[in-house]
Amino acid sequence: MIPFLAPLHPDPRVPAIALRGLTKVFGEHTAVNNLDLDIPRGSFYGIVGPNGAGKTTAITMATGLLRPSDGQAWIAGHEVWSKHSANVSAKSAYGLLADNLPVFDRLSATEFLSYVGLLRGMDEGTIAQRTQGLLETLDLPSDSKLIVDYSAGMTKKILLAAALLHRPEVLILDEPFEAVDPVSARHIRQILSSYRDAGGTVVMSSHVMELVQGLCDHVAIVAQGRVLTAGTSDEVRQGSSLDDVFVDLVGGGDVDTGSLGWLGGASS
Repeated sequence: MIPFLAPLHPDPRVPAIALRGLTKVFGEHTAVNNLDLDIPRGSFYGIVGPNGAGKTTAITMATGLLRPSDGQAWIAGHEVWSKHSANVSAKSAYGLLADNLPVFDRLSATEFLSYVGLLRGMDEGTIAQRTQGLLETLDLPSDSKLIVDYSAGMTKKILLAAALLHRPEVLILDEPFEAVDPVSARHIRQILSSYRDAGGTVVMSSHVMELVQGLCDHVAIVAQGRVLTAGTSDEVRQGSSLDDVFVDLVGGGDVDTGSLGWLGGASS
């Protein structure tokens, strides 16, 4: 376990995340449609759905990055959206790893984490101690190498380090294992499990059913901007694989390859 991930003691009666009637409309397209979801404290919660299901849009609204067309979100009991802006207390309660967010990539890992920590009001000694532990655990360079020169997997890991730095109550991860090599993926799984065991809540969006089934104790399946089913992994799977349940709910089946018969023969 990373040393600063000591046990948390949040109120178990307050959901880590609560979404009520969350809706987002872009022109004539409804990306998220009256979505309700409760994510319990101390859970490892997987959110799965096909491309375009509204997962990322829901996450950006729940974290105060995109204003909903309607509805509300709470993180660790803090209402995310006020009349004029997103609630700073809600933003302080979570750490977020998501693609396509700006990264100060002309900094080294140490400089980047120091900057993130200072923005969050942390003292320099704590930042330095936690930075060292995170870089060592995630096998990231502590020298002057700039983030712009990182591989996609290394960039994913430094963003995870930034999300963990302030020891949030809730960790929200959008496709955290994408482009990550198997060794790094194992390290990340161990870190997330330790964080959850210490009392934190992990919320993970992923397309990989086997990964979610192996890691998550709760799961929600989302399609067309709505929650189709949610609960403990056992309740959702009901003895089947998560992949089978997903296909049954979302739709789809075997591919008709008849029109691709030419792939199996020699060219004429």
